[in-house]
Amino acid sequence: MERIASFRVDHNKLLPGLYLSRRDGDVTTFDLRFKRPNTGDLLSNAEMHSVEHVIATLLRNGRAKDAIIYFGPMGCQTGFYLLFDSRQLTDGDAVELVKETFAAGAAFAGEMPGKSAAECGNYRNLDVELARAQCACYSRIIRDWTAEKLAY
Repeated sequence: MERIASFRVDHNKLLPGLYLSRRDGDVTTFDLRFKRPNTGDLLSNAEMHSVEHVIATLLRNGRAKDAIIYFGPMGCQTGFYLLFDSRQLTDGDAVELVKETFAAGAAFAGEMPGKSAAECGNYRNLDVELARAQCACYSRIIRDWTAEKLAY
């Protein structure tokens, strides 16, 4: 069987950042790497779930909401994937969108989106403070990121 693209990246050398993972027709996938793989330094389930709720809500309500296809966690607990329609956003536009969205996540005020039994199957482990802290940390990591820095 052919190895998938993400398994071809040397995770021993991969640093936190923002990377172009793949292109599938008009769909572009960004790898939002929060933690250094293979170090044991992983996002907790509550951190991942909380960031997912805040950032997905901001993206799907933001200026580029029609271009967003998916935002969700990596199974390895080191970051997230963002899939977007490249007919609507250039890579540079998407980098700026990620930077803006995580800065907004770091400053997020109010109740955690989707924190009820009716809205989420695992609502008990959502924590807006955890989301803000992780968004602030990632925002610092990608503060100076550009489309030219997207390569693994």
